[in-house]
Amino acid sequence: MLKRFTALSASLLLVGGLLAGCGGNNNNNAANNTAGTNGAANTATDSSKPVTINMFTASPEYTDAFNAYIAEYKKVKPNVTINLEIMQADYNTVLKSKIAAGSTPDVFQTTAGGDIDTFAEYSADLTNEPLAAAMTDAVRSNMSSSDGKVLGLPVKGNLFVLMYNKKLLADAGITEVPKTTAEMDDAITKLEAKGITPFANAYKEWWVWKHIFQHFVDAAATDAGTDAKTLVADFIAGKTTFKDHPVLNDNFFNFIDTTVKHGTDKPLERDSNAEVSDFALGKAAFMTGKGAWDEEAIKKITPDFDLGIAGYPVSDKAEQSQIITGADQALRINKDSAVAAETIEFFNWLYTSEYGKSWFSTVAKVIPPIKDAPMPDLQMPKEMEEILKTEKSGDLSVNYSLDTFHQKFGELMQAYIGGSKTKDQAIDEIQKAWIQFGSAQ
Repeated sequence: MLKRFTALSASLLLVGGLLAGCGGNNNNNAANNTAGTNGAANTATDSSKPVTINMFTASPEYTDAFNAYIAEYKKVKPNVTINLEIMQADYNTVLKSKIAAGSTPDVFQTTAGGDIDTFAEYSADLTNEPLAAAMTDAVRSNMSSSDGKVLGLPVKGNLFVLMYNKKLLADAGITEVPKTTAEMDDAITKLEAKGITPFANAYKEWWVWKHIFQHFVDAAATDAGTDAKTLVADFIAGKTTFKDHPVLNDNFFNFIDTTVKHGTDKPLERDSNAEVSDFALGKAAFMTGKGAWDEEAIKKITPDFDLGIAGYPVSDKAEQSQIITGADQALRINKDSAVAAETIEFFNWLYTSEYGKSWFSTVAKVIPPIKDAPMPDLQMPKEMEEILKTEKSGDLSVNYSLDTFHQKFGELMQAYIGGSKTKDQAIDEIQKAWIQFGSAQ
């Protein structure tokens, strides 16, 4: 997850054209095609005219990786300078201020799903570009508006799971990762009998809550005989409530209560970095609310850490414990940018060249969102591939609500575990927030 809105972080400005980047495979298929569908340009770009592209993103964890492809593209297009501005604190607020002031960046970042429509009027239509054809089908869907236009570029493919420490589970005599609520209760008993804390949490962060909740939303949709997108739309329309879905009304809150009771101390004071440290140092057996982006940080602390991944035990049905895959973050190209054509040409190069295909796995070390690209040499993607050979991925249901809702949801859950709101109060306000903030429509 992108830790983009946390209040403790600072912003930084990096001028890509001035930074020394890593070398790389210079055998690329730089796209010379132009923006054919967005009206920004329909003629070939001038390879000698100086061009400056301003990128505004919320992905500080990929600063080095972004600067690597910026430096590599400088070899392909020496006339193009890319200024990279990365902000963590209040990114959404600052972005909206820039747009309102008429200074929309050439490239900016939003969440995927519903927010594709929220920012549609500012986004170039990429439907007929080579980069869109390169996306996997699932990712392309995450980048598409309600009328089917591709308006976003995936930052990466993603993986949302319950992580576990294989050694600690083995030390406690747990031979199978728990898939049901009863199995999790049994695992907790065994872990604590060995003096092992079951859960590391980062409940100071508002965004970890949506990552956990979506697993329960998927299960609730299955129980209701529908899909997650329809169920979320029904919540946004006020057509259903938590009481109609025991997995949400009961199981979700029971799980949160369990992680607090059997987790690391002072959960509202533990941020993402603290949680990763707790987990990597063996202070807890499971890590909640996180995903594939954390593996490198874990391995930097404990290089030989034996990491396992699983779906959340959301009910008494083992088949409802699913890992979730997809793309939840999007880059957008400003359709009114004076350098829209050059910007599209750059991203066509990144998503189709040999360098670009390898960039995702070898430089950024993320799950590639494009076809025919290798997986990174990391444990979590490899385990994901093995799991998906026999099990289905859950639906990335966070994409069906806006981050304005998710942030309010996280704040309400923080109030719940902090004791300032009862469960019923939290549920009532979550339902109202879903109606108020849940959709771009």
